[in-house]
Amino acid sequence: MNRELFIKYIEDLNLKVTSTQLDQLESYADFLLEYNEHTNLTAIKTKDEVYLKHFYDSLTLVKYIDLNNYKSLVDIGTGAGFPGMVLKIIFPHLHVILMDSNNKKIKFLEELIKKLDIKDIETINARSEDYARNHKDEYDIVTARAVTTMSVLSELCLPLVKVGGYFIPLKADVTEELEASNNILNELKASIESINVFNLPIEQSKRTIIKIKKIGKTPDKYPRTYDKMKKALKKKPK
Repeated sequence: MNRELFIKYIEDLNLKVTSTQLDQLESYADFLLEYNEHTNLTAIKTKDEVYLKHFYDSLTLVKYIDLNNYKSLVDIGTGAGFPGMVLKIIFPHLHVILMDSNNKKIKFLEELIKKLDIKDIETINARSEDYARNHKDEYDIVTARAVTTMSVLSELCLPLVKVGGYFIPLKADVTEELEASNNILNELKASIESINVFNLPIEQSKRTIIKIKKIGKTPDKYPRTYDKMKKALKKKPK
């Protein structure tokens, strides 16, 4: 997907993008590929793939929620900034937090933010469960793209979501993962509003975006440590 095709496809998402925003994305792609030559950020090696598998893929979230109606967004396990950095460029009013436990990726994002002159954005080098202990029920939207299984991912992300807000993971095929996550979603006072399955254009790979609403405050015992989350997952009957 080259820049021209990208513009066409995001028009189908009902997005109005300025020339400045398009130039920011172009600079983002160039800087990502240049940086990736010496620091492993992504398996993607061409600009066409960046536009399709990173930029467009990140923006598919807007098919299911109008980000103009929200003020804050946290991207857990953001890596090289997907989807959070792309969403910030297209929705500059959002206060965005890009969180990752990998300091090399945070360093890249800090340099990128300076290069693109992005305002009202934070980078946090931390594990989400550690950060959430002091920031429970605080943010409008928390998202994550293909980080881990839905059971663990829900516990990593939902404690940060305010009551009435949304956790919106971007995944591939999650049928079995969703069935295994019902208990933790109930525990964390959350309810699935929609499960949206579609194919990425051109290559036709499967994508799933789940819209999960926070309907009550996070119970005191959450978030647990990551080790406890993994142990709880192993104990579940197959």
